Amino acid sequence: MIVPSAVDEELAAILDRELTRQNSTLQLIASENFTSPAVLAATGSVLTNKYAEGYPGKRFYGGNQFIDEAEDLARRRVTALFGAEHANVQPHSGSNANLATCLALLEPGDALLGMRLDQGGHLSHGQAVNISGRWYQGVTYGVTRSDERIDYDQVRDLAREHRPKLLIAGATAYPRHIDAEAFRQIADEVGALFLFDAAHYAGLIAGGAYPNPVPLADVVTFTTHKTLRGPRGGCILCREQHGAAVDKAVFPTLQGGPLEHVIAAKAVAFFEAAQPEFRAYATQVVANAEALARALSAEGFRLVSGGTDNHLVLVDLRPFDAELTGKAAQEVLDRAGITTNKNTIPYDPRSPFVTSGLRLGTPAMTSAGMGAEEMGSVAGLIARTLRGRDDEAEVAAVRDEVAALCSKFTPYPTLGGHAGDHAG
Repeated sequence: MIVPSAVDEELAAILDRELTRQNSTLQLIASENFTSPAVLAATGSVLTNKYAEGYPGKRFYGGNQFIDEAEDLARRRVTALFGAEHANVQPHSGSNANLATCLALLEPGDALLGMRLDQGGHLSHGQAVNISGRWYQGVTYGVTRSDERIDYDQVRDLAREHRPKLLIAGATAYPRHIDAEAFRQIADEVGALFLFDAAHYAGLIAGGAYPNPVPLADVVTFTTHKTLRGPRGGCILCREQHGAAVDKAVFPTLQGGPLEHVIAAKAVAFFEAAQPEFRAYATQVVANAEALARALSAEGFRLVSGGTDNHLVLVDLRPFDAELTGKAAQEVLDRAGITTNKNTIPYDPRSPFVTSGLRLGTPAMTSAGMGAEEMGSVAGLIARTLRGRDDEAEVAAVRDEVAALCSKFTPYPTLGGHAGDHAG
């Protein structure tokens, strides 16, 4: 094979620095995880060389016989994993999966009802700045002020008023179970189709640690890289009656050539999620989130909705320190080796660029092997950092303790230098 003789040392150094960051710092972003070496290997496989527009058995290029086998394998595995009738594994992302669903089921101008972005929802659920709110009539529901949980009465009232064609459940920053049965009943009452966006919960669902919405929803979308521990990408599950429309919406309407190397890595992730060890992992993710929530509460933080039922904790920083913003907290925690993201809280008085909250998740650190005891230590390190945020010596001391903790729970201890060369 003819390849350049020069080695790209510049990019190799970047990959090595990122590997070091992941191995030596705490990853607490709820939408991130560590994939297995097998997923990394499939993502970097020779399947990246192949064009495969279309679907298995109906491609527009030759030479796809083995590509078809890999994509069919992914489809069979994911339908079995979730108990679905039809699967499309080609979406490049969760947003693409949601848009494809809208393209399949709606006409421009139709109403859709989803959760407010500033109260835990997602851009692709009808927000005005997103294509879902520009092409369609986006209406949004929220949470109650009293318990900060989804206001199902409001959902029903808005559905009756606006008669949406599509009712969307799912969130990016909601620490409680979502009642799919309640959404199904409301959708049936107003004649709407029901989409459950399980991007954050897919791995928990596969592992039996979160209620499965597939039997209740017309369509379930999700990303494969969060709690499912797969490659970055999306997936659509639906009832058979919507299968042809969904497939057409993904290709040729929305996307071109599928990323077959990523689809192969999705197949690996679906295989891994079907193993008994994954059920133990999903259970531990939730247990760790509960332990982290308790420890944070003991440190003086207020937890939105009072706690968590899933993999994430949404923290209101104001009772801990009225002057502390989410933006400032994220930045100083980064310096201490604790990776988080600022997040709005329900009825947040601050802008989404500043926020009053932090979103913390346990999937990645659970993958690294941490348990409830370590979650108590993590909460203490977070509190120390934020209390001493103006003391660089204290922040540095925390970073040293973080590195010591992470040295016992290293996700990729054998990748070594030039991380991208050793994925397998």
